[in-house]
This record gives sequence, structure tokens and C-alpha cells, in this order.
Amino acid sequence: MSIITSPLRKRAVNLTLSEGLVAEAKTYTANLSATVEELLTAYVAEQHQVRRTRQQDADACAADWNAVHDAIGSFADEHSTL
Repeated sequence: MSIITSPLRKRAVNLTLSEGLVAEAKTYTANLSATVEELLTAYVAEQHQVRRTRQQDADACAADWNAVHDAIGSFADEHSTL
């Protein structure tokens, strides 16, 4: 999944932020919207990476478990009535 940041497709949104935090942030940036967008873009990219890593770990775990099962079978195999 890619992160799309097109300046042509922007829209206004409402955020509820601490008044003091906004006032202080404005002392560091002239364009609060651009700063928030940049930070949000980085956050979303990081979360995509976390999700990909978690999925890769789960896939590796399942592959390892399947390899163990293929090698030695299941402890329940000897008790199966099927």
C-alpha cells in the first residue's frame, strides 16, 4: 500500500488540539497544516512498516510451525479416530 500525498486533492478537516500546544507549535512553523501533514505522513509510513513486519513475522512463524508439523507430525495424530 502506498501513501498518496497529492497537493491537488486536499480538503479541510477538523482536529481538536490543545490550544497551548497549537500556540507553541506556531512559534516553530509558519505553516501548521504542512507540518502536521508531514508528521502524519511519516506516522502512516511507520505504521505501514510495522504492519508489514508483523505480517512477515506471522508468516515466518506459520512456515516454521508447518515445517515442524511436516517433520514430526502432530501429537494428536496418534489419538485421532479418523
